[in-house]
Amino acid sequence: MPDLDEVLLALAHPARREALKMLGEGREICLCEFIDRLGVAQPNMSRHMSVLRRVELVTDRRDARWVRYRLNDAAAAHFKAVMETVLSAHLQIQTETHPAETKREAAE
Repeated sequence: MPDLDEVLLALAHPARREALKMLGEGREICLCEFIDRLGVAQPNMSRHMSVLRRVELVTDRRDARWVRYRLNDAAAAHFKAVMETVLSAHLQIQTETHPAETKREAAE
């Protein structure tokens, strides 16, 4: 199990936090879906997912030419409080700095 500092570093980037939110929906997600929804280039998204895999927050499996990711339930449970705190703080900061955008996103 990685240490807390490594997990916090992994959670430091917005694309990785967004990817974890998507995975929090409880389903397996293809790298291509992260690329489409987050607007991140394929090499960058692959690197982000590699960081999350290295700290054991996600697992992956190859499906023909695609890579599919899901939350690592054991690590997610272990670091659940940390992840919830970070994601909650991120949402609060987003709401405070961009209130109109946050209201629009909530309405969608």
